[in-house]
Amino acid sequence: MALFILRAIFLVVSAGIAVLIINASVPQTTPAWVPWAILAAMVALPLTVIGIDSSIRHKDLTTITAVYFGLLIGVFLSYIAMLALTPMLPLSRTAPVWTWLPLVLGAVLCYVCTSLLIQTRNDFRFLIPFVEFARDVRGLRPNVLDPTAIIDGRIADLAEAGIFESRFVVPTFVLDELQAAAESADRQQRTRGRRGLDVLNRLRSNKAVDIDVLSPHEETEDEATIESRVVAMARELDGRIVTIDPTVVKLASVRSVASINVNDVALALKPTFVPGDGLSVRLVKPGEEPDQGVGYLEDGTMVVVENGRSRIGHTVHVNVTSTLQTSAGRLVFARLASAA
Repeated sequence: MALFILRAIFLVVSAGIAVLIINASVPQTTPAWVPWAILAAMVALPLTVIGIDSSIRHKDLTTITAVYFGLLIGVFLSYIAMLALTPMLPLSRTAPVWTWLPLVLGAVLCYVCTSLLIQTRNDFRFLIPFVEFARDVRGLRPNVLDPTAIIDGRIADLAEAGIFESRFVVPTFVLDELQAAAESADRQQRTRGRRGLDVLNRLRSNKAVDIDVLSPHEETEDEATIESRVVAMARELDGRIVTIDPTVVKLASVRSVASINVNDVALALKPTFVPGDGLSVRLVKPGEEPDQGVGYLEDGTMVVVENGRSRIGHTVHVNVTSTLQTSAGRLVFARLASAA
């Protein structure tokens, strides 16, 4: 709506300028079609500018800022140069050189300054007090989400719990991959893609969560895989990666990028059991050893119960005897409470 109002005001102002030109510069003897031609030209000009602006979907803030500052610095240097050259040129102020010299200097300096800033926009930071134009990064270190963390879905629960204070960033290529997966002919891929899009919608609907979709500035040929592109994006933003893929964690470590494994967070939040603790578990299958029964807690922790094979299919009370931490998670050994 704000953009629509801005464009409407632009059209009205252009039409007003046309009226001023007609009233101030067009004599009475001018043919009747001239004022209408001026009005049409001044209406066509903003329409053309608005059309070009609308056709450019993805605008790079750093490029726009570089052009803006380049032109501003070029005009300023042109003014300074003319002040310096005035006492040095033994020419009359009516000489033709004074007509075209400012224009030439302005064009050359504006081009040089703009070209320099555009070519160095990724290394140079345009700073106005408390505003950074080098990259659209606000607040603390951003959390860059990879496809595995989005599809997993637990990141939405963690965000709603208020664990993350900084914003989330979803790279455009990650969003494109989720959309491609959601439209895939493979049923499993389609399900995963739709689940990922649902998780993103859930994050966006939460007013307490700040989430943005950003595109990388530059990509090299070495960053061919999604994993390497996510790591490069996090490094560019000076952020950290949120993932459940151990490969991404290792790759981020090699490139000195901070990462958070959601599986490690979930493992750290699981309850800790010590020998003697009592709990209830439903036995669902036999264990590897004779007379063992296996059950699972609500968080997925496996419980191996001695002499529990005969109680498969029932909920039993057990006492913890020991625990074992494995790469797949925590394993709890117990015996029936009656046996204890």
